[in-house]
Amino acid sequence: MNPSTIIGMFASTVLLVSVLFFTAESPHSFMNLPGLAIVLAGTMASTFISYPLKEVLRVVRLVGLVFRRENTYTRDDIKELVDISRLWFKGDVRAVEEALEHARNPFLRTGIQLVIANTKEDEIFDLLRWRIARLKAREHAEAQIFRTMATYAPAFGMIGTLVGLVNMLEVMESGELHVIGPRMAVALLTTFYGILLANLVFKPIAVKLERRTEERLIAMNMVLEGISLITKRRLPSFIEETLNSFVANYHDEIRDPVMNGRAAREAGKGQNA
Repeated sequence: MNPSTIIGMFASTVLLVSVLFFTAESPHSFMNLPGLAIVLAGTMASTFISYPLKEVLRVVRLVGLVFRRENTYTRDDIKELVDISRLWFKGDVRAVEEALEHARNPFLRTGIQLVIANTKEDEIFDLLRWRIARLKAREHAEAQIFRTMATYAPAFGMIGTLVGLVNMLEVMESGELHVIGPRMAVALLTTFYGILLANLVFKPIAVKLERRTEERLIAMNMVLEGISLITKRRLPSFIEETLNSFVANYHDEIRDPVMNGRAAREAGKGQNA
């Protein structure tokens, strides 16, 4: 399970429970199944109208990615690239082909196979960059579906509110004033459901998928750089150091906070002296 998703779900549950039990006379005051049905059915209907069926069904299956931690196996890819670079540097093509049989990354495998086939360097990079661009476009479109749903949900919440207000006006005309308050509450709940689903479900899923795409693109560019260095027959040690820089954690690329602290202390001592 993804810990950030668990924390978010727990925090949202606490928020909703607090709203239901501490701000309302009865928890049932926030229950309006017809209003919820309007928001959900309307959002799904508009989504199916906006996108092809296969894209919507594929995106529904991606919701599970939000709840689990996905490993990009970047360290494994670095190790495989470095091992392959050592074999390629020695000119042992047969050993490189055997190593590729155990490679789990198809992007890496395709690039090395093109290197073995003596494909031109520019053609290798064009093909691999095209695959990176294709993955980026596909996964951006998947996340965009959830952003579209986040736009539709509040709109259908407003539609439910308008329907509730029309019903309330009919009650006012009949003179039954004691039911105006409950009808008004029901009308406003649909807007509540729409905003809640948009900001607590659809948008967070979209952001999570976009962040996943960013991590996958970093991993693919790292593999691309490794293949580029292999084609140039750089030393395996240099390739390893270069690839490790892709996964190194630097809190600040511009300033080192430790060194800044030391400089501040030394400056203070100089002033005291």
